[in-house]
Amino acid sequence: MNQIRAINQTSTSSPRQGSPDQGSQSLLDVRNLCLHFRTSRGVLQAVDDVSFSMRRRRSIAIIGESGCGKTSLARAILRLLPRNVHTYKGEVYLDGTDVMKLSDEWFRQKVRWTKVSMVSQAAMNALNPVLKVGAQVAEPLIVHERMTKRDALARAREVFRIVGVPEDFLQRYAFELSGGMRQRAIIAMALVTNPTLVILDEPTSALDMLTQANIFNALKDIKNQLEVGFILITHDISTSSDLADEVIVMYAGQLVEHSLSTTAYRAPLHPYARGLMSSVPTLRGDKKLEFIPGQPPSLINPPSGCRFAVRCPQRFERCDQEPPTFTVGEHGELVKCWLHAKE
Repeated sequence: MNQIRAINQTSTSSPRQGSPDQGSQSLLDVRNLCLHFRTSRGVLQAVDDVSFSMRRRRSIAIIGESGCGKTSLARAILRLLPRNVHTYKGEVYLDGTDVMKLSDEWFRQKVRWTKVSMVSQAAMNALNPVLKVGAQVAEPLIVHERMTKRDALARAREVFRIVGVPEDFLQRYAFELSGGMRQRAIIAMALVTNPTLVILDEPTSALDMLTQANIFNALKDIKNQLEVGFILITHDISTSSDLADEVIVMYAGQLVEHSLSTTAYRAPLHPYARGLMSSVPTLRGDKKLEFIPGQPPSLINPPSGCRFAVRCPQRFERCDQEPPTFTVGEHGELVKCWLHAKE
């Protein structure tokens, strides 16, 4: 139960400080990561001082309302940045190497898609409509691994079997596939280079419930079979619980809680996390659904104290005056809230 505590050790600014332990099982170590954008209204703090660690062969769900910075965090890790970046800084250790120090070309050739890949939200938009699906899945191998087209297609055929797509679909176009099959093809594209980490950005948001369940069952099998780590970005709490080993809760560009899934869904510590869990219906038990009043603060001019204070039912004076620091909970959870501060 103390795995979070073992991975992240608290400080006044971030869950972990110092250099990474090269002998540990840490796959990803994000420290004080910031990604701010220039806008016509000012600087938008999409990702603001986010730190967390991830072990190998683990799945982390990053949950929160739309606009809290989940996708921006994924793009910051993958260095898929738009032109209006104002601030981009921090440390991202992948397998013990700070990839933030690598050149853009080296990162593109040796890291992105070979060690860490991404499954985007809209599969139809991610697939080229005029190219056959098999050619698109095989392309990363041809570009990054310098494979021949024949060998790359053979590997694509193998990955198709793993994700549950018939081999003959290699010769089809995206519009000939159902939504579920298109999403599986995108997952195959992310897995074809055998990366150690795959970021899933709302992978089932446009699919029906039955197809979502099938996709997540396939992802669980893939995780066990290929020993790959997943970061699942979603606002759908019910589906994230099916895959996640750990849960990160983001609010207004910041990480506010990081805990094991065994406690995150049943006994969250942060008032915002409790509000999220209270809004999810359950199949068993007579549960009264609740909601979080108000709306998130502007990320252009966020509050100086706790960013959730205006909406928090347990707000007190200190919440408005000082930004909270991380505290370790009873079961190793990390929570950024003055209610749990240990003086």
